[in-house]
Amino acid sequence: MTSDGQASPRIHMSSPDVGELEESFLVDAVRSGWIAPLGPHVDGFESELANRCGRGHAVALSSGTAALHLALLQLGARPGTSVIVPTMTFAATANAVVYTGASPVFVDCDPFSGNLDPELLGFAMSTLSAEGQTIAAVMTVDLLGKCADHDAIEALCDRHGVPVLEDAAESLGSVDRGRPAGSFGAAAALSFNGNKIMTTSGGGALLTDDADFAARARYLSTQARQPVEFYEHTEVGYNYRMSNLLAALGRAQLQRLDEMLARRREHRERYARTFERVEGVEVFQRDGDESDNCWLTSLLVDPKRAGWERQDLSKELAAGNIESRRLWKPMHLQPVFREARAFISGAAERLFATGLTLPSGSALDESDVERIDCIIGNFLDRVS
Repeated sequence: MTSDGQASPRIHMSSPDVGELEESFLVDAVRSGWIAPLGPHVDGFESELANRCGRGHAVALSSGTAALHLALLQLGARPGTSVIVPTMTFAATANAVVYTGASPVFVDCDPFSGNLDPELLGFAMSTLSAEGQTIAAVMTVDLLGKCADHDAIEALCDRHGVPVLEDAAESLGSVDRGRPAGSFGAAAALSFNGNKIMTTSGGGALLTDDADFAARARYLSTQARQPVEFYEHTEVGYNYRMSNLLAALGRAQLQRLDEMLARRREHRERYARTFERVEGVEVFQRDGDESDNCWLTSLLVDPKRAGWERQDLSKELAAGNIESRRLWKPMHLQPVFREARAFISGAAERLFATGLTLPSGSALDESDVERIDCIIGNFLDRVS
């Protein structure tokens, strides 16, 4: 409660971080007359994204899910094929596979990064191949902004002749062994949803080094219209293109990306200091996170050692009108995918059981930080 008895404003985990620069870009887009989809800001945004991510081409789209869908279609996902998907991910990754008619096959994560386990992936690929199944693609997910082990995964996929699709929805701005997130695999997908590192309100992008791949994505994303003087369509397309207005917002956000990354890093360092001496609690993905974007910072709580459970802290934060959230519920546990094939070690289930994500957004101001610290500090004092 505030000093005048009013409820404290809600603190979200990752609110959009926009200001005067974004306003100026949007005003420019409106005054230019390019209100309908496409326009000069889309062209500029695509060029700047490709450059930032070390790719030859970027295609700005309506969502990250649209990018995954279009990429999977071009990689050959269709009925009768399988696509390997990390079980520790948001549903959009798996949903995009279903859109193509292919079958998702879930593979568990390593317990330290939460990313696709290369050893288990190799076993899954060998098993599926021995059964005569066609694997259209392996999807990686850079969980919470930490890049997957792309070197190991791409080596495995090369041996099996299977392309890699990087779901970099959470990892824009991260770097792995000198390569930026979004630069791995045959193609990659970005998301600019409102809670991501940077936002275009809604939106996403497909990244690739293959000019034909990018051209095909553009064609399908504009209803597969043929280049003739009237409307003619020889195949089914999609309404997946980003508007010029949203691209203008994205260009402003991209200019501010590094400062937003720095702010999220500050939050992670603060949480690390808070919990460094708390028995049974660790900051997830903390080891080797120097080049991560720190999109979201999560804790792992061992209740036997800590003497409390992750939901105890979550309830305390909720009482103060502060959002927190569990890590992703694994896809193989989702009712909608209960019939899907899965290669499971139990690692994702343990992360789901013990993980708690804390407010991490770059839009958090000092008063927000003080409220969070106060509630966590009081909680730790009480349970210690």
